[in-house]
Amino acid sequence: MIGMTHTWVVYESMFGNTREVAEAVAAGLREGGEVEVHEVSDATRLPPGLDLVVVGGPTHAFGLSRASTREDAGTKAHRAVESASMGVREWLAGLDGSTLPAYATFDTRVNHPRLPGSAAKKAAKRLRRMGATQAADPESFWVEGTEGPLVDGELDRARGWGRSLAHV
Repeated sequence: MIGMTHTWVVYESMFGNTREVAEAVAAGLREGGEVEVHEVSDATRLPPGLDLVVVGGPTHAFGLSRASTREDAGTKAHRAVESASMGVREWLAGLDGSTLPAYATFDTRVNHPRLPGSAAKKAAKRLRRMGATQAADPESFWVEGTEGPLVDGELDRARGWGRSLAHV
């Protein structure tokens, strides 16, 4: 969005991979203006005048996480999960559809391209139903195994995707 002045990147992350992607997307977006990165439980209300919101989360059970899948992730983790109390699903349910900016969505997924389901596509569908305008197709970034790390090159790809969003 040429002339974009204010973007929020809102993410949910279990093991840190989605947070890393969110930060890389934000770095690319900074070519287009001011960017703030918010973990989903800290992104209470979208501010007025926001030009774009980029929403990202891990794919759980073929879509957006639920309290039960976050709890399950916590029991399997070898470290504390980051977004244990709230996910993108709950955050989207609490948004006021009358004040939504344009949006883009991304997810992190286990590196099995044939595995169905995408949190990014589910989030995009919810935002579209609320009347928001899609700025880009949903994007997936790949992780090795459940806890990661990210597949080599994915952070560079995320920065590039962020740059492309800054110029849509």
